[in-house]
Amino acid sequence: MKLKTIFILSLNLLVLNLCAQNTNYDFADVESVVKSGIKDKAFPGAVVLVWQNGSIIYENSFGKFTYEENSPVVNNNTMFDLASLTKVIATTTAAMLCIDRSFFSLDDKVAEFIPEFGNNNKENITIRNLLLHNSGLPAFIRFYEKGLNNNQVLNEIYSAALEYNPGEKTIYSDLGFITLGKVIEKVTGKTLDKFCTDEIFKPLEMNSTYFNVPDSLKKYCAPTEIDNYWRMKTIQGEVHDENSYILNGVAGHAGLFSTAGDIAKIMSMLMNKGKVNGREFLKSGTIEMFTKRFGSESTRALGWDTKSEKGSTAGNYFSSNSFGHLGFTGTSVWADPVRNLFVVFLTNRVYPTRENSGLTKVRPALHDAVIKDINQSDER
Repeated sequence: MKLKTIFILSLNLLVLNLCAQNTNYDFADVESVVKSGIKDKAFPGAVVLVWQNGSIIYENSFGKFTYEENSPVVNNNTMFDLASLTKVIATTTAAMLCIDRSFFSLDDKVAEFIPEFGNNNKENITIRNLLLHNSGLPAFIRFYEKGLNNNQVLNEIYSAALEYNPGEKTIYSDLGFITLGKVIEKVTGKTLDKFCTDEIFKPLEMNSTYFNVPDSLKKYCAPTEIDNYWRMKTIQGEVHDENSYILNGVAGHAGLFSTAGDIAKIMSMLMNKGKVNGREFLKSGTIEMFTKRFGSESTRALGWDTKSEKGSTAGNYFSSNSFGHLGFTGTSVWADPVRNLFVVFLTNRVYPTRENSGLTKVRPALHDAVIKDINQSDER
């Protein structure tokens, strides 16, 4: 009996040691990539979070809010302006909920919910078209240069002429996601920020995620740009995207602020096929439908993007099933269902100016380093 007990105890210790070895990752290559990026002034600060197989295996912060000597140090709780990550973290997730709750279907026409949108041959544009960025709407209009207010911006979008026939090709469009945000407001009876807060952020305990950061918390946000052309000040804790700013900071294309840890909560839900603590948050079929590439003519999924064969910001080693998205301010998330892995990479690369393109080389190098470090740790 004693020998049997000793054997069982030894076996248990062996299992515990193996588990400890499997979680003892060394992310030296990741840290080298990020530190080199800061040294080369691709961005002043960053947070990297790596999640795999149900848990965060790495989370670290780097650099400072700005390049100044006395600037605050970035930490894991630093909030970043997510820019176009808003499209997937907020608007696309809200659209998934609307699908699950039968508020609309992908093939419903937008004009059914916003009749004035049906002008100029837009009467047949569907929710699906908006999510796939193939609606025919222009990519972007600098409304702020026209001195327009909130309602005038929406009227311009609703009355805009198409640049190509719906479904004919794919052109990434902020205007499409602004419109989608308004459809969500129509069918839910809540503003986009209210719906997302009540139905996504609070249930997932994303307690540091906001449209319109409270004034008391703005000091915890990484500054984005020194705006010397319109607002004439350093933008911190206030949405960087000018069109979102005109729309009072609440828009389907941009406006969300969050931390890496909060983004991990919604991403882990997606990776867990919609389950949170054993409860269904989203239907697994809906997630699969939204994160799968729609066709061969582009890399787009519904709201999300997927990995291109060459030149992907996800690097060389993420699988072809990977999905992700970027934000103009220097943010990104990439998920690989095959590896049961995702990486959140938040920077403020537009500080002090949006003309800084140094992050372009850092993003794929970072994701390659993540896979390399995991593989090396697993081999030990």
